[in-house]
This record gives sequence, C-alpha cells and structure tokens, in this order.
Amino acid sequence: MHGMASFDDIYDRPDPRAYFTRLAPLSYEIPHHARAVFRRTVTERADPGLTVLDLCCSYGINAALLNHDLTLADLYAHYTSPGAARLTTAELIERDKDFYAARRRPDAVRVLGLDIAHHALDYARAVGLLDGVHSDNLEEHVPGPALAAAMGDVGLITLTGGASFLSRRTFAALLECARRPVWVSAFVIRTVPYAPIASCLAGFGLTTRADPDRTYPQRLFTGPEERRAAIHAVRLAGLDPTGREADGRYHTTLYESRP
Repeated sequence: MHGMASFDDIYDRPDPRAYFTRLAPLSYEIPHHARAVFRRTVTERADPGLTVLDLCCSYGINAALLNHDLTLADLYAHYTSPGAARLTTAELIERDKDFYAARRRPDAVRVLGLDIAHHALDYARAVGLLDGVHSDNLEEHVPGPALAAAMGDVGLITLTGGASFLSRRTFAALLECARRPVWVSAFVIRTVPYAPIASCLAGFGLTTRADPDRTYPQRLFTGPEERRAAIHAVRLAGLDPTGREADGRYHTTLYESRP
C-alpha cells in the first residue's frame, strides 16, 4: 500500500527474533486482539474435526496464541530477552519446542499455515506451532496438490495481516478447493478496501458482517509520512480517522464471513 512502511526484511528470517524486536517499539498488537476472537469463533464453529488455515501466517504467531496459554506480551518477552539473543537458531528451535509443548491447551485445534515466507514456515513447523505449511502464492498460481488436498479439512480461515497484498484471487482459489463449510475471520486495516473480497466470498455463499464502529488497533505509525498516507486513505474510504489513525495508529476492522 502506498505510504505504508515495509517490513519485508523481518518476515522471512530463520526465526522470529528480528520480527519481535522490530515491532515491539511500534506496539504491534493485532494478534493479541485476534486471540479472543479466534478462540470464540472456533467454539462457535462447533466442529470436532476443525482445521484452521491461517493466511499470511508468518512465524505461526496466531497459532501460538490460539492453541497455547500465552499472551502476545509473553511472546515479546520470550523473543527479545537477552537469553534468546545468545542462542543460535537451532538452539532456539530446540528451546521453543519445549516452550510451546509445555503451554499447549487441551482444546488446541489443528492449524495450517499459508505464506510465501519459506524460512518463517520452516520455523513454525519445526517448533510445533503449525501442523502443516504451504508456500503457494495464490495471487499468481493455482493451489498445488498438497494445498488443494489440505483445504478439504479446513473449516475456518483466519487473517490478521497481509490483506493489503491479497485479492479475491487468493480466496477464490482456496474456497474452490473446500469440501466443507468454511468461515472466514479477517482483521483488515482500514486503509485497505475489503469489499472485493467480501463480494468474492458471497459468490461461495458466505455473508460478511462487520461493525464499523468497533475497531482494533494494529500498531503505531513509523512516522509522519505513514500517518498522513493512512489518514488520506481512510478519508477516501469515507471513514473518520478521529480518535484512530489521527491519534497515530493503524486500526483494523474485523470482517466475519459465514454461510
């Protein structure tokens, strides 16, 4: 998105330490808000064999918060600690296997991850956060055989970041492979239009609802230029930045799509 800072260099490292170190000063917090929403949605979905597909999953942070007795603050502390800084990636992975296993919730659900960041996927799979990983770029290609087969078990698609890089192509490609009712829960920054994706989902029998008066803060702006661009984009969308973007943070809207 025009005017938005790039964090491409932290999304595909061998482990998440740089990710948390860079985002901590910006108070990146949307996974924190998503944790309660996704847990509630899993309960409402009421499917004993439910598989969740987390879009733009990165290092498996949503899966960590969904399936473990952890908060986002816990993860910031874990990955920015002096002890973590002294470890090699291999040592960190071994430590994290035990870290997550000890905090696994008894009601944990199966979570798959989809992202084009191969190193991040490898880490999330290695430490046990994701039960399966897929790196298909659905903006450019149809799903490969493995992802197409995996979608047969997916009943919930989640998204907390990356909506600015996705179009209806990704969602159509996934839902065309679905073999059971799929719900979608997506947190989308207010500078990004979601209507084209909601229209696509409608074509698969899903109704999308959102409360425009309820927003969730995502992170602080990196500076005045990003703030100005966000306020401009929000106003172009017919939204009011007062108390939200005007106060220095991106805000997201939760879109929930169900049959």
